[in-house]
Amino acid sequence: MIIVTGAAGFIGSNLVQGLNARGITDILAVDDLTDGDKFVNLVDGRIADYMDKDTLRARVADGSLPRIDAVLHQGACSDTTERNGRYMMDNNFRYTQELFEFCQRAKVPFLYASSAATYGAGPVYREDPANEKPLNVYGYSKLLFDQVLRQRMDGLTAPVVGLRYFNVYGPREQHKGRMASVAFHNMNQFLAEGHVRLFGGWDGYADGGQSRDFIAVEDVVAVNLHFLDKGGPSGVYNCGTGRAQPFNDVAVAVVNTLRAERGEIALSLDALVAQGLLRYVAFPDDLKGRYQSFTQADTTALRAAGFTAPMRDVSTGVADYVRWWRARQGG
Repeated sequence: MIIVTGAAGFIGSNLVQGLNARGITDILAVDDLTDGDKFVNLVDGRIADYMDKDTLRARVADGSLPRIDAVLHQGACSDTTERNGRYMMDNNFRYTQELFEFCQRAKVPFLYASSAATYGAGPVYREDPANEKPLNVYGYSKLLFDQVLRQRMDGLTAPVVGLRYFNVYGPREQHKGRMASVAFHNMNQFLAEGHVRLFGGWDGYADGGQSRDFIAVEDVVAVNLHFLDKGGPSGVYNCGTGRAQPFNDVAVAVVNTLRAERGEIALSLDALVAQGLLRYVAFPDDLKGRYQSFTQADTTALRAAGFTAPMRDVSTGVADYVRWWRARQGG
C-alpha cells in the first residue's frame, strides 16, 4: 500500500491520478477534509482507503499501520502568508518528521514536498545552504526538514527525497483560493471581467515582467514517480523546469486559449494591452521586500539523478490546463 498525504489537495490528488494511470489503486489517501469541498479532487481517483491526517499521526505514533510500501507526503499548509508559526511548524515540519521517522523504522521510501520558498528572494536557486534564505515561516518550515534530512543522509535505512516545488499550476487546484496559481486566477478573471490584471513594473522589472519558473503539475507528478521508481538517490532536489518565464507569458496563453474557444484569433502581448484585455495595476506596497520577482530552478542535480524527460513550457502547459478546466466546467 502507498500512502499519499494531502491526497485531496492539488499535487496529492494528481499523484493519485498518476498512480492510477499505472494501475495502482492500493492507496491510502490521507488528508484533512475540514474543507469538505476538496472531496471533488478524489471523486475520480481510485483508492483503497481514506484516513484523516490526525488519525494517521496517531497510528504512526502507536505503530498500528498496516504494511506500507512508500509514503508520498504532500500534506502541508501551503499558504505563504500564514503568520501562525506554531501552527506552521507543527503542520509542516513536525508532521513531516514523524512520517520520516516512521519510514526509516519501516525501511520504506519517503518522498516529501519541500518548496522553492526555501530560497527566499534568490537570486541563486541551487540546492546549497548558502542560497537558502526564506522570507516567511512557511519557507522556514520547509527548510528546517531539508536540514534534518541532510544531517541524517549518512545513516538512512531507505530512500528519502525532498522536492522543492517551484510555481506549480494545473488541474485540481480550485480549492486553494488566493494561493491558487496565477494561471487559475488569470483564467477566472478573464471569464468574469473580460480582461486580466497583472502587477506593473517593480524591482527592476517591466510591467508583467516579473518571472517565475512555472511548472505544470503533470511534470511534478512525473518527477515524483521517477524517484519512486528509482528509489532515490536520496537528497533534496529542485522540481522546476529550469526556465523562468514572465507573468505576461501566462496571461497571453490564458487569454489566447479562451479566445480560440470563441473562434477568435490569437493576439500578441502588445495587442492584448492595446485592446485592454491585459491591464497592469500598481505593485502593492505590502509585498515590496517580501516578493519573489524572479525564480528559476537550477535543475543540474535533478537531471544528474536521472530525470531526463522534457517539461512543458507555459504556452503549452497553460493552454492544456485552460482547456481542461473549461471542459470540466462545461465550457
